[in-house]
Amino acid sequence: MSELNLNKKQDGNDKGNAESATPTNYENSLENIAGNQTHGDNSRRKTNTGEHFLDLTGKMDKTKVMCQDPLVVCTSNKLGEEAEVRDTWANKVEFILACIGNVVGLGNMWRFPYLCYKSGGGAFLIPYFIMLVVCGIPLLYMELAVGQYTRQGPIGAMHKMCPLFKGTGLATVIMSFLLSTYYNVIIAWALYYLINSFMDPLPWEGCNNDWNSELCWNGTKFNSSQDQEANNKTSAPQEFYDNHLLQMTKGIDNFGTMRWELLACLAVAWILVYFCLWKGIKSTGKVVYVTATLPYLFIGAFIVRALTLPGSELGLVYFFSPKWETLLEAKVWVNAAAQNFNSIGIAFGSLMAFSSYNRFDNRLMRDTLIISLTDAVTCILAGICVFGTLGNLAFEQGKSVDEVVSSGPGLVFVAYPAALSKMPFPHMPMADGFAFI
Repeated sequence: MSELNLNKKQDGNDKGNAESATPTNYENSLENIAGNQTHGDNSRRKTNTGEHFLDLTGKMDKTKVMCQDPLVVCTSNKLGEEAEVRDTWANKVEFILACIGNVVGLGNMWRFPYLCYKSGGGAFLIPYFIMLVVCGIPLLYMELAVGQYTRQGPIGAMHKMCPLFKGTGLATVIMSFLLSTYYNVIIAWALYYLINSFMDPLPWEGCNNDWNSELCWNGTKFNSSQDQEANNKTSAPQEFYDNHLLQMTKGIDNFGTMRWELLACLAVAWILVYFCLWKGIKSTGKVVYVTATLPYLFIGAFIVRALTLPGSELGLVYFFSPKWETLLEAKVWVNAAAQNFNSIGIAFGSLMAFSSYNRFDNRLMRDTLIISLTDAVTCILAGICVFGTLGNLAFEQGKSVDEVVSSGPGLVFVAYPAALSKMPFPHMPMADGFAFI
């Protein structure tokens, strides 16, 4: 009888324990289980529903070791799950340089000078800086903050904020991919120029090449103050760019021939991108020490050379002379906002991904100001380089700056070779310049 009563009592206790194991107490139960674990890999506990093997200790030990790494950020997880770990920048300098290397690019070198020329010269700086303060800096801060808070890339960050916005993050990734395909073509052109920079003489200096036309002018064949035919000539760098690099045809109905050299340069460009990213921020953090600082050495040397060229003051006057009436035009303000968004890289997702590798308590306001103001100053320095060179070309050809100014890659692959080829030893500065691009 006593054994029967004991069995009934035990059954009652088991039943009561089963009823008390509600979902709300499930996590507390697991914590009690984890507290009784040994140092073995697997822990075993018998319950009224059978035997359960919980691999808790191994995961907890692994997470503990990883979280002790100063370059790893751990996020809290439910018990029994592996903690999510994410590498962090070795220091704040790497993060800032990575962001500067991302925002400072070809758009600074050709888009800003051209927009400044089209939108009122020096007057364009007023709406540009107003839009920078009103839109550029706040949106940059917001994007960096979202990445740092969520510790996710654009897709994961937007999903974590609101699952409905996951498509927005995906759209930024697609946009960045499409932009990279466009920019890598420019990099392929720069690689082609880099290879040709070691040739003697430089192929864009003379007018006796196969691709040169009868209108070719190399700056010494004509005297612009005496020979008015110089107004009808095309510069040697322009013909190298149009007739040799691009081999431009007269219409869309003629595609021309396959440029195997450019295809090889494009493949090398993608390989370089891969090796810059293949180890994540461990490789990116080291690469940016070169890629984000070397351009400013080139810009400094270029400014010195551009300002010493004859006629450079014509371009600088054109660049900084304000046309105040343009401030009343809506398109000028639209161009200023677009330049801020395009140059800083708002909504491209890359800055959000960079900031996701920050520590949670990193102070972003100072970083935001450094990044945005560095980008703005670079735009102005690039404008001085470009318009100083264009003023020299206009002076030598006897044209106005209007007639030699061009948009897009022409500012890089025509104006820059024209200026650098006039340096005492042009091969090394030329190679450095195109390596920077």
